[in-house]
Amino acid sequence: MVPAPERSRLRFTLRLRSASSSIGCVLVLVLAWLLHPFPASADGPVFEDGDDLTALNSRRVPHKPADWAPLYQRVDKELQHKLDVEVASHRRWQQLVDQHRLGLCVVDLNSSPPRFARVNGNEMMYAASLPKIAILLGAYAAFEDGSLEEKPEYKDDLDQMIRVSSNDAATRMIDAVGMRKINATLRDPAFGLYDESRGGGLWVGKRYAKAGPRVGDPMHGISHGATPTQVCRFYYLLATGKLISSERSRQMLSHLQDPGLHHKFVAELDVLAPNARTYRKSGTWRDFHSDSVLVRGTEWRNYILVGLVQADDGGKLLREILRSIEGILQPTDWEGALPVSG
Repeated sequence: MVPAPERSRLRFTLRLRSASSSIGCVLVLVLAWLLHPFPASADGPVFEDGDDLTALNSRRVPHKPADWAPLYQRVDKELQHKLDVEVASHRRWQQLVDQHRLGLCVVDLNSSPPRFARVNGNEMMYAASLPKIAILLGAYAAFEDGSLEEKPEYKDDLDQMIRVSSNDAATRMIDAVGMRKINATLRDPAFGLYDESRGGGLWVGKRYAKAGPRVGDPMHGISHGATPTQVCRFYYLLATGKLISSERSRQMLSHLQDPGLHHKFVAELDVLAPNARTYRKSGTWRDFHSDSVLVRGTEWRNYILVGLVQADDGGKLLREILRSIEGILQPTDWEGALPVSG
């Protein structure tokens, strides 16, 4: 039998050990939280506030990792209805849609979950320089698998190809990566950016030069083509860090940032949101006009917009379209809200 004084000392020791253990557990939990905070949105940007690319990300919408879904599964009935009504309210736009000469896609990244809507989303059109984003992906896929050495001169050419749409730089990168490699990457099920079951998609079938072979896409025979949906998917995968990898997505976004050409979508954004961060690639040839942009601004302005149009005044139409889409996306109670037609 343990004497009473010894029992008292034993109880005190056990209580002290229990309290020390509890304090230790709390400290471990606090340290773990500091090192690994709550995960960012699975469908939202993978980058942290303060990063060069995403200090602009103004509002996070929490998601669980399992919430991420392909863009095809993000079609939103309400947003689709608003887009259809807006297009129908502009007689010219509706005529072009009916003639298969206008295609649009929009992704609202500010909602939870993201919302997707499209008009003629699977309509493949000649897109001039816009498919240079496919060369960008092909180059980074080649860097990743080691088939192309990651040289500074290649990074410079990618910058020039995207920011100021240099045809010479694009041609050098096509030659370095290989046209077959670029299009094989687009058709790879891991990316699915050219998908015959969905009307085609991004395609690069010719150097951006007079000389060289021409290989039209398998469905339509277009040399430099795109569908609105596949271009939207390109930006959606980049914005969520899922194009090759989070780090490669970050690197590709760096080339798309701060465009050097201020026309079409960007010209309108210079008026509506001059401080917004834009990631963009456009294209123009004769009456074919295309534009694509990932916009990150303040509060509600967090979206992807893609437009392809065949019309003499296509550049002007794309500016009008961006303003109308912002009117759809902007909360109705936001001060200074844009008027929406229809």
